Amino acid sequence: MNVWFVTGASRGLGAEITRAALARGNRVIATARDAAAVLDAYPEKPDGLLAVTADVTEPKRLEAAVTEGLAAFGRIDVVVCNAGYGLVGAIEETSDAAARELFDVNVFGVLHTLRATLPVLRARRSGHVVNIGSVGGFATAPAAGLYGASKFALEGITEALHGELAPLGVRVTVVEPGGFRTGFLGGASIRVEPASIPDYAAGAGPVREALAGFDGRQPGDPAKAAEAIVDLTEADDPPLRLQLGADAVERVEAKLDLVRRELDAWRHVALSTGI
Repeated sequence: MNVWFVTGASRGLGAEITRAALARGNRVIATARDAAAVLDAYPEKPDGLLAVTADVTEPKRLEAAVTEGLAAFGRIDVVVCNAGYGLVGAIEETSDAAARELFDVNVFGVLHTLRATLPVLRARRSGHVVNIGSVGGFATAPAAGLYGASKFALEGITEALHGELAPLGVRVTVVEPGGFRTGFLGGASIRVEPASIPDYAAGAGPVREALAGFDGRQPGDPAKAAEAIVDLTEADDPPLRLQLGADAVERVEAKLDLVRRELDAWRHVALSTGI
């Protein structure tokens, strides 16, 4: 039995992860901006669930949530940084305010969560950090550039953290889901910047249109994704990166192929700059 600390646990993938972890006999400190929303997500009131109000943009509240969780369960073994949202808009069309707010949640919210929880894992010399990224953090697309950038940042944070925590016995993984039917493309989890520059209709327009009509039609089953994530934490040798969904695998393979082709085509230039 492990004790999990999950952010964004009131809906979507966070709720499914919480449900799957509880079903295997784990205990979960399930956080959201409103603890009542967490309780509403689990009307069966499962044993081992502690719902706590904690906004990831408020470090002191996260620290209080950790303290409350430790008082209830005595330890934390798995930290899932899941809270976040999407943003649609061409790079030039996206306002500074929208970009900063996105990074406050998707990037700084993760940093705040890590600073609140890692002292517990380091003290125990064990545990697992699971950062919920996106395949868009490995291979982004027009109209999703700022969202992709926030998830690219999470990739970098996770990769460095993996090396920093490995000597301390703490494992780290970034999960890169493709499209899952979590309600992510609905109004509660994604924000859309106005299409204010006609020149971007050709580049960003098709992605805008595709995303607008894709909610509920994504190929991925979120319950299966949650089970895979719980499996991940029980593995003897978990990966640094885990793609989820055939669409995620396809996009990652295409990006790797592109990088290899360009590296080979321009290798002579790259090597010409040495002494």
